[in-house]
Amino acid sequence: MQSAAKAYGAVANKTASPRDLEASLLLKAASRLQAIHDDWDAGKASLDSALTFNRKLWTVFLSSVTDGSNPLPSEVRQNVANIGLFVLSQTVSMTADPRRERLPSLININRELAAGLRGA
Repeated sequence: MQSAAKAYGAVANKTASPRDLEASLLLKAASRLQAIHDDWDAGKASLDSALTFNRKLWTVFLSSVTDGSNPLPSEVRQNVANIGLFVLSQTVSMTADPRRERLPSLININRELAAGLRGA
């Protein structure tokens, strides 16, 4: 059963639009952070991994929006870049001084951007 799920996931990733894939990754990152937030004492062991995933994801977004060949309007690219810099700053703060109350901002940003990418 597990291999069937993996096979489906691989096909879905190949056939999904880039926007859908980005939204799915943002929701995955938000879900991981939410799970840690919901059970802070048990979840703290997974915090570094979840923050690393989120940081890598946002690093890719930042790289994309700062690329001169990106077709998005410059205002949209600038807004995404500003959000990305905030996310990276929050991630560094969380790594240095983990606090449960800092997670909702990262979770909400990821969820809101995913909703925007999906047109919700």
